[in-house]
Amino acid sequence: GKTNMFPLIQRCCFHTSFRLQKLTGPRLLLCAKDKTTWSSLGLRLRRDVCPLSRPPSLKPASVYATQLQAFHTSLPASKKKKPPESETESQESKGSLKDAPRPALYLSLGGLVPFVMAPLAMAIHGAYYAEVAFAQVTYGAVTASFLGGMRWGFALPEDGPAKPDWLNLANGIVPPLLAWQALLFKDATMGAVMLVMALGIALHYDIALLPPYPRWFQRLRVWGTVVMVLSLLTTVALKLILEEQTLEGRNTWQN
Repeated sequence: GKTNMFPLIQRCCFHTSFRLQKLTGPRLLLCAKDKTTWSSLGLRLRRDVCPLSRPPSLKPASVYATQLQAFHTSLPASKKKKPPESETESQESKGSLKDAPRPALYLSLGGLVPFVMAPLAMAIHGAYYAEVAFAQVTYGAVTASFLGGMRWGFALPEDGPAKPDWLNLANGIVPPLLAWQALLFKDATMGAVMLVMALGIALHYDIALLPPYPRWFQRLRVWGTVVMVLSLLTTVALKLILEEQTLEGRNTWQN
């Protein structure tokens, strides 16, 4: 019985290896595209391969199977989408003034009108008006106080990005204190200089020191502070220029 089984085993293994060698790489790839063909191929292999031995001729089939696996895994990789943009890039793309809410943008721009109108009116009439300058300083003091109080509103909510600690709340009081000091000066130009300091400190707190506002509001704060500071400094410059011209005119008229 044993002598009759060995020729049968050799014939089975030889027949299997001969059929595996016929299956080249491209043919296996074509078979892998169809699941039914692949399953029928597996059934044929299981039926033909002798379970008692594993001859060396099976190595090419394993190589082809590895190539098949690499082929199937490479296809989805080529179809992968590009990774999404990082958070910083997305924040930068949303940081322009065009992305600002319309009410916040229009109200902020409208709040700059009193700053600009004061020096513009004096430049048009060619004279310095102390009442107009004092009105500008008073409005600037109110604005600086509002910017300081806004920091409290940014820090007090429970889920807010800023904490109601000493740093946030104490620094929110500094601009109102400087604004109050600006109103105590008898000379409006000194009050304007004090307001420039208050607005600069408030901007430094909002941009660099404390937890930041949204990027669009940071840019709005920068441009708004630039307009307010230039308007106040223009009023100071007009006082110096126009008062000097007035004195020269009086001296000329007296002579």
